[in-house]
Amino acid sequence: MTSKQETILGNARIVLADRVIERGWVAFADGRIAEYGEGSAPSGSEDAGGDLIMPGLIELHTDHLEMHYVPRPKVFWDPIAAVISYDGQLATSGITTVLDSLRVWREDGAEEVDGRAGMLAEAITSAREANLLRADHFLHLRCEIPMPSVVEEAKELIARPDVRLMSLMDHTPGQRQFRDEVKLRDYYRGKGGGKTDAELDVLFEKRFAYQKAYAATNMREIVALAHQYEIPLASHDDTTEENVANAIQDRVSVAEFPTTMEAARGLHQAGIGILMGAPNVVRGGSHSGNIAAIDLAREGLLDILSSDYIPSSLLMAALQLPQHVPAIDLAAAVRTVTKTPAEAVGLADRGEIAPGKRADVIRVHVARKIPVVRSVWREGRRVA
Repeated sequence: MTSKQETILGNARIVLADRVIERGWVAFADGRIAEYGEGSAPSGSEDAGGDLIMPGLIELHTDHLEMHYVPRPKVFWDPIAAVISYDGQLATSGITTVLDSLRVWREDGAEEVDGRAGMLAEAITSAREANLLRADHFLHLRCEIPMPSVVEEAKELIARPDVRLMSLMDHTPGQRQFRDEVKLRDYYRGKGGGKTDAELDVLFEKRFAYQKAYAATNMREIVALAHQYEIPLASHDDTTEENVANAIQDRVSVAEFPTTMEAARGLHQAGIGILMGAPNVVRGGSHSGNIAAIDLAREGLLDILSSDYIPSSLLMAALQLPQHVPAIDLAAAVRTVTKTPAEAVGLADRGEIAPGKRADVIRVHVARKIPVVRSVWREGRRVA
C-alpha cells in the first residue's frame, strides 16, 4: 500500500455487506477500497474513535430538491444554487449516490415545480461539470401517467446518460396512495397555503378526466420507452392484485411504497424489490395512513429504504431497523440503503466495503440514539 492517495481508517466498527467487524480498519487508495482487516490498523491510520465506518448511502427516490428550488410558495431560487444546497444536505446526511427525482409532467394550478424537470436536469449537469457537487447524481424520472404531456416530456429527457430509473405513478384521487380521498384533500390543504374544497373539486374532476382519456395509452408508451432505452422501471403505490399484475407485466424492477400487505406479498413473490420510505420507519408509520414499513420488514418484505423527503432519515432508519426487527442485523439493515439499491439500478461498482469497490465511505458517530455523519469520502476524496 504505497499510493499517495491512500487513506486508512482504524479503531472502527466496519460494516461489511454480510457482517460487522467490531474493531477493525479499512484502507482505500486511488478511489477504490484496497483492503480491510480486524484488530489494530497499519501505521499511519486515522483513528475513527470507535465510530461506524460504512458504505456511502445510495438514494433512489428523493424529491427534496424541489424544497430547495421552491423554498416558499411562489419563490423560485436560482436552480444551480438550489442543486448545490440540496447536494450539501445529502452529503452531510451520508448520501454519496443519489437519483434526483424529477416530476415529468405539467398540470396547471397544482404543483409549482411541474414542468421544470428539464431545467432542473440541466442545473444538475451544470453543477456537476463545474465540480460543485459532493455526491454522485443520477436522474429518476417520475412519470405521472394520466397527464397529457408526460410521454412528450419523458422523451425529451430519457436519452440523457444520467437517467437511471423511471417510475410509473398515478395519483388520481380514490386509488393507490390516496384511496381515502380525504387524505388527499388534507395533503393539498397543507401545501402552498392550501386549496379550498371548491378548488379541489375542480382539480379532482380534471384528474378523473385525464385518467380516463390518457392513462392507458400513456402507460403503454412510457413502459415501451423505458424498455427501449433499457431504463429500470419502478411501480408506485401498488395497492391491489391488479396493480401487482400490471407491475409484473410491465417488467418492473422496484416497487416504491406499496400501500398494503397483500400487494407487498405479491410483489415479493414476483421477485420485485420493495422500496419503502425511511421517514415511515422513523415515524413508526405512513403519513398517508397506509402500511407501516416496519410491518413489511417483520414479514421479510422490505428490500430498500428511501429518504423520500427528509435526507437524514435514511441513515436514521437503517440504524433503527435492527431495534424494531431483531431478525435484521446491522449489516442487513445497512444493505437496504447501500448494496441493494445500488444493484437495483445497475450500479454494481459501489454499495459495499469490499476490495475494488468505489471508496464511497462514511464515518458515523451515534450519540443519544441519533447518528451524526462525521466524515464523507467519495471515490476516496473527502467531501464532507
